[in-house]
Amino acid sequence: MLIGRAAELAELTAALDRAAAGSAGVVLVSGDAGVGKTHLVSALTAAAVDRGCAVLVGQCAELGESMPYLPLTDALWAAAHAGTPESDEVRSALDARPALARLLPDGEGGPAAGSELGQQQLFGAVLGLLGELGDERPVLLVLEDLHWADRSTRHLLTFLSRVLQRERVCLVGTYRSDDLHRRHPLRPVVAELLRLPNVTGVEVRPFGRGETAQYLAELARGSAPVTARTVERVHRRSEGNPFYAAELYSSGLDVGDTGDDGAAGLPSALADLLLSRIERLSDAGQRVVRVAAVAGRRVDDELVRVVAGLDEATVGEALREVVSHQLLVPSGAGYTFRHALLREAVYADLLPGERTRLHADFARLLVGLPDGTRGSAAELAHHSLAAHDLPAAFAASVRAGREADRLAAPAEAYEHYDRALELWDAVADPEAAAGTDRMRLSLAAAQASARAGELRRAVHRLRRVLAAADPADVRLGCLLREHLAGYLGDIDEDAESQAVAREAVAMLPADPPTVERADALATYARTLMYRDAAGEMPEFAERAIETAREAGATGAEASLLVTLGLYRESREADTGVAEVFARAHELAAAAGDSSMIAMRASFHLARTKFDRGDLAGAVRAADAGVKFAVDNGLVWSTFGIVLRSLRYLVHYTSGDWAEAGRLADEFAVQVVRTPEAQVSAYALFLEVAQGAPTVEQRLRWIAPLRAQDGFVNYLSRGLAAEQALWHGDPETAAEHVRDVLDTVYIETVGAIRIAATGLWAEADRAARARAAGDEEALRAARETGDMLLRIARSVVAVNVDGQPRAWLGWEGQGWLARAEAERRRLDGVHDVELWRRTAELFTYGDSDGGFVYEVARSRWRLAEALAENGDRDEAAVQWRAAVQAAERLGARPLLAALRDLGVRARLGTGRAGAAPRTAPSGPLDSLTGREREVLKLVAEGRNNREIAAALFISPKTASVHVSNILGKLNVSSRTQAAAVAHREGT
Repeated sequence: MLIGRAAELAELTAALDRAAAGSAGVVLVSGDAGVGKTHLVSALTAAAVDRGCAVLVGQCAELGESMPYLPLTDALWAAAHAGTPESDEVRSALDARPALARLLPDGEGGPAAGSELGQQQLFGAVLGLLGELGDERPVLLVLEDLHWADRSTRHLLTFLSRVLQRERVCLVGTYRSDDLHRRHPLRPVVAELLRLPNVTGVEVRPFGRGETAQYLAELARGSAPVTARTVERVHRRSEGNPFYAAELYSSGLDVGDTGDDGAAGLPSALADLLLSRIERLSDAGQRVVRVAAVAGRRVDDELVRVVAGLDEATVGEALREVVSHQLLVPSGAGYTFRHALLREAVYADLLPGERTRLHADFARLLVGLPDGTRGSAAELAHHSLAAHDLPAAFAASVRAGREADRLAAPAEAYEHYDRALELWDAVADPEAAAGTDRMRLSLAAAQASARAGELRRAVHRLRRVLAAADPADVRLGCLLREHLAGYLGDIDEDAESQAVAREAVAMLPADPPTVERADALATYARTLMYRDAAGEMPEFAERAIETAREAGATGAEASLLVTLGLYRESREADTGVAEVFARAHELAAAAGDSSMIAMRASFHLARTKFDRGDLAGAVRAADAGVKFAVDNGLVWSTFGIVLRSLRYLVHYTSGDWAEAGRLADEFAVQVVRTPEAQVSAYALFLEVAQGAPTVEQRLRWIAPLRAQDGFVNYLSRGLAAEQALWHGDPETAAEHVRDVLDTVYIETVGAIRIAATGLWAEADRAARARAAGDEEALRAARETGDMLLRIARSVVAVNVDGQPRAWLGWEGQGWLARAEAERRRLDGVHDVELWRRTAELFTYGDSDGGFVYEVARSRWRLAEALAENGDRDEAAVQWRAAVQAAERLGARPLLAALRDLGVRARLGTGRAGAAPRTAPSGPLDSLTGREREVLKLVAEGRNNREIAAALFISPKTASVHVSNILGKLNVSSRTQAAAVAHREGT
């Protein structure tokens, strides 16, 4: 019976209902130990089962960081073997995802230590499994006791909380709020997640007095009624904590004040109370409970029978006694404590020697388990260390590190390797026990640290290792330097990266060729991409490729091909690089251990086709790259993200906005990490162009991350500038552009686009200044415009490395032409030929293709220029083409601008099939169509010069129109004419 939790259960079931409707959500249930979180969640799982949901429940264990993904493993194993209708679905989904199947006790295979198929693959597989299950029925995933979660589980929780959007999945996590001290690793995670819109917190509070009375009455059902005095004393002592109340009541002891001594880490009164229940057991029962407490939250039936040291009959009776007293609860092939506080109280009450001996007994038993048994090495390390058996703890830590590596848990792998390295000097023959030397184990720790995102820690470790390494071991020296150079490059220490890579190359002779030297050559070649004063890159890379081939280093060869292709593309305008990238992908994919290199090649293959205007080829290459990422569980890796973004961008460019919109639906609006913001910012291209209502919300979510990443700042603020311009706010647009130019490399092609956007803003500001006669503002706009045009032109001349740029793609040329045309517009000149050239360049050489939206935007300005220069027939042709494109795309801001131009320049309404105007009536009957347009501008407060600019007429003609209007309306001033216009709704 659930007491006093109606509101909390309603909130949880509401989240479950939202998930069932296709809006995934996360609920974090917090409360003190024993307050009833598990009971509440049990009621939710029962409700979920009644609603036909798939329910997966996993629990964390108090094993520190030693067993990665334990609650996930627990949930998957239990669901797959529960015998429920969804068990077959779970097993089928697991069979299709080796990354998850290998987590289970009977799982096989998995990547070797150091494999690139790391957490990204595992997380992608979890997301895919939940989505697949959700296609059949809503999914409730419960992760209990997150305060004991290992680092990898915390990362998984964070990942799912951020990426679950439209899946029919409800994720519920529980944790002890009283355990979250200031330095608890879960505390910042919870604080961060609770800021997400799709994450809610449910706090389970202690009972009030009435609820305690109801609870005790339920406990006493069938026995003597609970007295008011008992309720008062139990409620006072338990402070409304249901578990404490139940223990106080069930103990049958006086619940008055107790002494101060008791189990460490527990309130003394509760510790005494809990231990008093244990003391009621027989000696054999107490022995079994003490053994179980040392084992952990769960204990295997066979292990507890052996470690207890009792004969079979006695231990069987003891287990039956303990279970009947509800201290241990049968769970699968073993037992769990009814509550963690019971185990803690018993464990803390053990004498030091007794605790050590029991840990040693468990360690001896675990040694006999088969290698590869899930978590055996981590548990062995835990028990051996607690038993002060340092050699065994050392060997088990090394094994546990390798097991964590295999399970794509780099943070845990690092912790195990780091512990082993700390114990190195305490072991008689550590190399024999570890199967490797200290330097190589340190390298493994550094690699795990880097894969966990701790690059600076990896660099620090490798620097120390290099200082202590044997200079005579040149192969190891090369290996250490090659990795250090790569990590240094990743943290932008380019000069040191290149110097260390050069040392790595020099460590090994060219003959015979080796994989280690080939890898070093590949790393050094990458450093030459942006630091090649001597111009050695092409020849060096060619020689390195030959070395890699001779050594059979397929991954290094693929990496070198990509690097050489990038170099030739930027320096030599090599048009054959697409074939080079395709070959690199084939090599890396075939190598089996170079998936990130394969994805790097896929991205550049698609990107170079895109840059050269081959949009159909770019779509095919991007689709293939994304499929490779999905198949390898790397959708959320660096190149998985950029490939997805590029695939979206190709569809956006080609005018297939339906497909682009479908892909953009996967780009979350609520983002809190830089990679997520990069993906989200791409969606702004379509949303700004279509005038979507989500633009401002997306920009607000991205804004806090702009300072952390120049690309996010460039993309989001550049598109925010366009948003401001469409809303008639060039000042805000100019502010966005200034900020971007302060943070982006002005040598990149993206600088041309942002400069052109800035020139659009300055041209609009200049038009206003000119109409207002503000010469100072006009001069400032011209100065800024000149600066922006210099930036745009400089990109054509100089590459990011300061070398001459070999070529500029169609899009870059189009943006440069637009920048030139906008600079002329800033001076009040509508240059027909410049705008015509801009439109032609954006077609990418295909009159019916190219960058469809930008062609339409360019035709808008071209029509305006033609009208200004008196060629209304050609202006109408360009205007109609732009209107048709804008209508097809759903580009509402552009369509509104075109309609405004159509009215001002008398090109049309921009409304297909618009009904003709009815005959006018009233005071405005006598006005012509042009005079109505002039009157509307008069009512807006425009002067004759502003009216002339808006309607493409001379100020003198505007003055004549105003005079005619005053006469026809029989008024004597512009103010009176404006009043008539407002009254008549003009």
